[in-house]
Amino acid sequence: MANLKQISKERLEKEFDRMKRALEAIEIKKKGKEAEELLDLATRYFEDAKYFQEKGDWATAFGALNYAFGLLDGGAKLKLFDVSRAKDLFIVD
Repeated sequence: MANLKQISKERLEKEFDRMKRALEAIEIKKKGKEAEELLDLATRYFEDAKYFQEKGDWATAFGALNYAFGLLDGGAKLKLFDVSRAKDLFIVD
């Protein structure tokens, strides 16, 4: 059984790929400060995740990726973002 207290390289790469696809697919639906700020924050956390990965701190990179994705997912749920090009990534109906 895998050690669930560690983040594998494959799992981290999967999260980077998911976040990259989300950022590429997302479009601001509702113009305004809130949507722009959420997208900016998510992008910054994605960049932070890359930094932590390069430093070998996979746990912090994983956390930053999940936080970034949560910002995008929340924005999609609030209909600030159009995620129709990547519905499989988000919890919108």
